[in-house]
Amino acid sequence: TCLHSEEVALIAQAIGLELGFTSQEAKLLHIAGHLHDIGKIGIPDAILKKNGPLTHEEYNEIKRHPEIGAEIVAPVVGAMGHGEMIKIILHHHERFDGRGYPAGLKGNNIPLGARIIAVADSLSAMLQNRPYRDAMTFSQAVEEIIACSGTQFDPQIVSAFIVIQDTVHELVQSIRGVDM
Repeated sequence: TCLHSEEVALIAQAIGLELGFTSQEAKLLHIAGHLHDIGKIGIPDAILKKNGPLTHEEYNEIKRHPEIGAEIVAPVVGAMGHGEMIKIILHHHERFDGRGYPAGLKGNNIPLGARIIAVADSLSAMLQNRPYRDAMTFSQAVEEIIACSGTQFDPQIVSAFIVIQDTVHELVQSIRGVDM
């Protein structure tokens, strides 16, 4: 999870900068990338580390992690005046078409930072082996993100990602220390 969080943080920051975020806004997005899955500490290891498909009940338990994460960080980041970060953590699994969770938000009703984290999170996840599938190549993952533009992902975020995909590829390779 450390590798995943670092990738999400750096990819999200790069996308934010491409979209015109200030360095401070991009830095907050970077921090949100590190914290986006913190709620998984409230999910039993038997579910998180399960080999094979999850049951319906197990999947519903996993879907609680954004809400748990928002509850965990709220006292700290809320006190610092970063309420937007709480919303990013809470809504990073929303889908642009409204079929995500936990609130089923759609389109621009999803906080912008959460829409950015969604792309970064998905890219990193696709590049990693999972119990239910092998890792994709970088180019396969990019094609999947493009294919999901307008449904899972905000087309504006996907467009920004496409512009910087070579930079993102280099970032991921440097984090992992391998050619991909």
